[in-house]
Amino acid sequence: MSDQFRTPSFVDRHIGPDAHAVATLLGTIGVSSLDELAAKALPAGILDPLTGAGTAPGLEHLPPAATEHEALAELRALAESNTVAVSMIGQGYYDTLTPPVLRRNILENPAWYTAYTPYQPEISQGRLEALLNFQTMVSDLTGLEVANASMLDEGTAAAEAMTLMHRAVRGPSNRLVVDSDVYAQTAAVLATRAEPLGIEIVTADLRHGLPDGDFFGVIVQLPGAGGAITDWSELVTQAHDRGALIAVGADLLALTLIAPPGEIGADVAFGTTQRFGVPMGFGGPHAGYLAVHSKHARQLPGRLVGVSVDADGAAAFRLALQTREQHIRRDKATSNICTAQVLLAVMAAMYASYHGADGLRAIALRVHAQASALAAGLSGAGIEVVHPSFFDTVLARVPGRASEVRAAAKERGINVWLVDDDHISVSCDEATTDGHVADVLAAFSAEPTVGGDVTAASIVTRISEFLTHPAFTRYRTETEMMRYLRALADKDIALDRSMIPLGSCTMKLNAAAEMEPITWPEFARQHPFAPASDTPGIRRLIADLQGWLTGITGYDEISLQPNAGSQGEYAGLLAIRAYHAARGDTDRTVCLIPASAHGTNAASAAMVGMQVVVVACRANGDVDLDDLRAKVTEHAERLAALMITYPSTHGVYEHDIAEICAAVHDAGGQVYVDGANLNALVGLARPGRFGGDVSHLNLHKTFCIPHGGGGPGVGPVAVRSHLAPYLPGHPLADELSDEHTVSAAPYGSASILPITWAYIRMMGAQGLRSASLVAIASANYIARRLDEYYPVLYTGENGMVAHECILDLRAITKATGVTVDDVAKRLADYGFHAPTMSFPVAGTLMVEPTESESLAEVDAFCEAMIAIRGEIDKVGSGMWSVDDNPLRGAPHTAESLLVEDWHHPYTREQAAYPLGKGFRPKVWPPVRRIDGAYGDRNLVCSCPPVEAFA
Repeated sequence: MSDQFRTPSFVDRHIGPDAHAVATLLGTIGVSSLDELAAKALPAGILDPLTGAGTAPGLEHLPPAATEHEALAELRALAESNTVAVSMIGQGYYDTLTPPVLRRNILENPAWYTAYTPYQPEISQGRLEALLNFQTMVSDLTGLEVANASMLDEGTAAAEAMTLMHRAVRGPSNRLVVDSDVYAQTAAVLATRAEPLGIEIVTADLRHGLPDGDFFGVIVQLPGAGGAITDWSELVTQAHDRGALIAVGADLLALTLIAPPGEIGADVAFGTTQRFGVPMGFGGPHAGYLAVHSKHARQLPGRLVGVSVDADGAAAFRLALQTREQHIRRDKATSNICTAQVLLAVMAAMYASYHGADGLRAIALRVHAQASALAAGLSGAGIEVVHPSFFDTVLARVPGRASEVRAAAKERGINVWLVDDDHISVSCDEATTDGHVADVLAAFSAEPTVGGDVTAASIVTRISEFLTHPAFTRYRTETEMMRYLRALADKDIALDRSMIPLGSCTMKLNAAAEMEPITWPEFARQHPFAPASDTPGIRRLIADLQGWLTGITGYDEISLQPNAGSQGEYAGLLAIRAYHAARGDTDRTVCLIPASAHGTNAASAAMVGMQVVVVACRANGDVDLDDLRAKVTEHAERLAALMITYPSTHGVYEHDIAEICAAVHDAGGQVYVDGANLNALVGLARPGRFGGDVSHLNLHKTFCIPHGGGGPGVGPVAVRSHLAPYLPGHPLADELSDEHTVSAAPYGSASILPITWAYIRMMGAQGLRSASLVAIASANYIARRLDEYYPVLYTGENGMVAHECILDLRAITKATGVTVDDVAKRLADYGFHAPTMSFPVAGTLMVEPTESESLAEVDAFCEAMIAIRGEIDKVGSGMWSVDDNPLRGAPHTAESLLVEDWHHPYTREQAAYPLGKGFRPKVWPPVRRIDGAYGDRNLVCSCPPVEAFA
C-alpha cells in the first residue's frame, strides 16, 4: 500500500525521534546509521548479528508487531477466557469496591502513574503529602507512632518485621516464634528470608502460650488465617517478660473495630492495605505496611516521609532518615528494599480519606454482619463453626464433606477456601451481598436464619479514635476529592509534563493502550489462589511473557514472582546459593561486586549470607580486570558469584565483559548480570548468551510498567537451565515448588503484567531493537552536545556511551562553589526534573533520555543545561556571589517572587523565566529548597495534629 495511506504504527508513537530526527542525532554523534552506532558502542564479541530475516536472535519467535487495537483485542480475548467468580477465599486477599473517583483520578491518571520516586522533593510535594496521609492512616489504625511509606506486600512486610526485631533485640538468640495461624504465604516468605540469615523459626499454636527456650521475636496474625480473633495482650506480656519483641500481622479494616496492636503493647504491626480500594489483581500490586513505636523508627526499612521546612520556613515534605540505606551502608544494609508501592499506597490512603473513620467502620460492621449471618445459618443447620470470635472469616467443620461443599459453592459462582478434607473457610468482604451469603449456605445445605439483627458487639474492643486529621474528614464528596487529587498532582513533575532524564531509572512512555487492560475486572478481580480453571487467560499471558522475555535475554527460564528489582536480585542470589549447596559447595559464600555497583547489589548479597568483596574500577570506570583476576584467584575455592551491571553503572559497554564472565566461571563461580540497564541491550545483546547465569529484569524500566511515584515495579528473575530448579516457588501454587518464596503471591504483581505484554506485542522484534538503538543515540547526542559544558566522565573504547551518560561537575564545584544540588534545583525553574544526582559518582549528574523523548524535548533539556552553565560562569566570575544567585536560590516559587523588596542580584524574570516566557510551559514549584537536616533532627512522619489546623 502507498505510504500516503499508512497510519503511524505503535512503534512510531512510542519512539520519540522520527527518521529526520534520528538523522540529526547520528550526524551530531558522527556515525552514518544506528547499526554503525551499535557496532562502535558494543563489543563485537557480544553484539548479536541480525538473522537473514533481519531479526535479532532471540526475538525471531515474537509475533509481528500489532497495532494498539489489535493488541487490545487479543488482550480482551485473554481476559474473557477468565472467569470472574465471587471470591470468598480470603487468606489476605479480598474483593473491594474502588471508588470511581479514585480509579479515574489516580490509577488511570498519568499525573500519578508516570511520576518517579520523590528524590527531588520540591517538585514531588503532592505524592509526598499523599504518602504522609498513608503513614498517618497506618499509624492511627495500628496504634503505633511511626509507619513507613509502604512495603512491597504483606509477606515482605512480615520478613522485614522479623529482621527489624532481630536487630532491635541484639541478644544471642536467633530463634523466632511464629504462630501456626499466620497466612501460608507469609510463613513461606519468612522461611525463605530466615534461612540464609541463620534465623531458626519455631512454629507453634500460640493461643496456648509460648514454647520453651530463648527467642528474639514473636509473630502472630490478627485475625488469624482461620478467621479467629485472639486477644494477644497476655502473649505480648509473656514475650516482653522473656526479652522478646512481638509483631502482629493485622487486618486494617478489622482494626476499625478491634483493639489495635499498639494498644495491647505490641512492638510492630505489618500487613497489607489491599482491601482499601485496591483490586486483588491475581496477587498484586498492593501496598504492604510496617509500623513501629517511635523508639524503633530508625530501624524502619524502606522509605519514610517526613515533615521539614523550606528556605522560607514553610512546611514541606521529604524522604527522611535512611530511605536509601542500601546505597549508604551497602553490605552492612539490613534491607535491600529501595522502592515502595507508592501508587497503591496513594490509592489506599485516598480510600481512607474518602470514607473517613465512620465510613470505614460502617464497611467493617457490614462485613462482620455478613460473616455473622453466615455463621448463624451454619449453626442453625447443625454445622460446627470452629471459632466463636471472628471478623470476616468463618471456619466451618464438615467432616469428609469439604470438597463437596467447595464444588457446590463453585456451581453457584462462588470460590471458597478448602482448608483440608474436613474444613472450609469462607471470607466476607466489602463486595459480599446477602445473596452471596445465601448461596454459600445453600452449598452447605443450610439456609439463612430468619429474624433478629446481627450485632458486632462481641468483637468491638477498640475505644480509641482514629483518622481524625482533616486529611480524613474534608473530602467526602466527589467534587472535593477530585479537586484535592488535582491540587496534589499539580505540585509534582511527572512524565505528563516533562522528560525525566534519570540515569539508571529509564523513565519512558507508559502508553495508554498498555495501561488500559489493568482495570478490566477479568484481570483486576482475580484472587491469586483462585482455581486454575478460572484464570486461563492471565496464565496464558504469563506464559507468553515468560517465553518472550527468555528469548529477549537469552536465558532458559524465568520467574515473574519478584515484585521489585530488589526482590529479583535477592531471588537470583538465592538461586545461586541453592545451586552451590545442592552440589555440596557450601563454602562458596564470596560475592564479588564492582565498586561502581548499585547499592542494592551489596545489600542483596548480605541478605543471602554472602561475604561481599569489592572489585576496583579503572580510571575510565570499567572493572579493573587485574584486580578482578587477583580477587578470583584469592577466593577461588570460596567464590559464589560475581554481580555486575551491564552496561555498567557508569553508562558504558565494558569491552572486557566476556573475559570477566569467563574468569568467574573458570573458578566455579556464577555470574549475576544486573538487568537494570537492559534498555541498552534488547535486540542487540543477550546476557544469557554473553556470560550471565542469572539476571533480574526491571519491567518498570525497560518494559514500560510505570514507576507510579516509586512503585509498582516488577523484577522477574531469569536463569540458565542449571539454576531453574531454584527459581521462586509458592506453597499455594500447584505448578510451582514449595521453596524459595520471595513474594506473597505466586506471580507477584500479576495485574500489571498486561502492560509489558502489550508493549512487546505492539513493538515487535524490529521495534524493540529500534527502541534500544534510539535510546543509545539520544544518550550519545546529549553527551556530544553537553561535553564542552560539563565533561562526560566515562566513555567506551570508541568514545561512545550506552543509554546514559555521566556529566562531571566536580571541577565546576571546586572552581565556583556551585553544586549538583544547585543545578538539580535550578532545573525545576526551567520546567525539568533533574537527572540522577551523585550516583554512581558523587558530584555528578547521570542523564538518561530514553527512546521515548523527541529531539525537541532532548534539545530543550540541553538548552536548559547550557543556560545553567552560563549562570554558573557568572558565579565563577564574581558577578553573582556563591551564596546569592539563581542556582542557590532555586527553586523559586511564585510566592517568593511576590515580595515588595527584592534583594537579590538577579531579577525576578531571571528567577522564574530564565530562557524567557516562551521556552516551556511554566511549572511553579510549590516550595523552596527543603532543609533535609532539619527534618531528620526534628522527625515528624505523620499528619500534623488537629490543633495545628485551628
